[in-house]
Amino acid sequence: MMRSVKPRNARSKRAQTAREPKLIENTKKALTVRGSTCSLRVQNAIAELAAYKQPDVKKFQKKNEIHPFEDASSLEFFSQKNDASLIMFGSSSKKRPDTITFFRSFNYQLLDMFELRMLTYKAISEFKKMSVNVGMKPMFSFIGPIFDSHPHYKMIKSMFMDFFRGEQISMLDLAGLQYIIQVSAAGDGNISVYSGDTSGLPDINFRVYQLKTFKSKTQTKVPRVELEEIGPRIDFKLGRVHEADSDLMKQAMRIPKQLQPKDKKNVETDFMGDKVATIHVGKQDLGTLQTRKMKGLKKRRKDDFEPSGPMQEFGDIDIVSEDEDQPRKKKR
Repeated sequence: MMRSVKPRNARSKRAQTAREPKLIENTKKALTVRGSTCSLRVQNAIAELAAYKQPDVKKFQKKNEIHPFEDASSLEFFSQKNDASLIMFGSSSKKRPDTITFFRSFNYQLLDMFELRMLTYKAISEFKKMSVNVGMKPMFSFIGPIFDSHPHYKMIKSMFMDFFRGEQISMLDLAGLQYIIQVSAAGDGNISVYSGDTSGLPDINFRVYQLKTFKSKTQTKVPRVELEEIGPRIDFKLGRVHEADSDLMKQAMRIPKQLQPKDKKNVETDFMGDKVATIHVGKQDLGTLQTRKMKGLKKRRKDDFEPSGPMQEFGDIDIVSEDEDQPRKKKR
């Protein structure tokens, strides 16, 4: 680890302040590092993958005698020296040919890493010449239930999204969605099927497609969208894996109190992101409810319904008085 030095001028003080922890961290920077033996095939693949990380990537030209799974201190030094938490390390040997190691750090310490061995590779130059503007945010598509069940593939999904996501923004113009990164694995989501060795795990297919929109032939305003592969096309085989320490991962995933959403009483958010509220209404007395003043709704005295005196002798016979036949006089 590098020792902290007191800044001597305003420029070095600003640089030191930029590295201090923040509520909203800066965009994650990446490095591309070559091992002592690195084939041209791996160098081209790393350069093309790093092109989608521009402008937040830095390329090292010199060879480095580094073995990440034996001693990761050199990569931790590079991470702190260049303020970069993501590293792509390329190497090739007789035992492990054409290997790319993805390294991720937290607080300039190794968090997790894994190596992918290239099975097949097709460069961008072998596809139809199409370009993607620098700094565009990609869309991701992870196909296969194994990316949500197996811990190694969960790490791969998290690493790829961390590496290519770019700057975090709150709003996005639809015109900026120009390409999509698709990662697929033809495996079962049942973890018990796979043993502890990574050799039995399914291959990982990495593809990049560009979005092309055309005017729809129908009367709808929604355009017709097509995907065209632009490369690179790489099939990986998972190799060695270094999983993150539980305590260090807990620190890395901690959210500051200032950024934690405040709980609102009786307000929830469903799986679609819509707010759902619960309204509690007090007990209502319907007897005091104001209604129209109709004669049929008026309360009557009890004596009006119970016959008394000689009327009880007639039982159920209706009696009509003589006054009802005579018309009533209007009051003036």
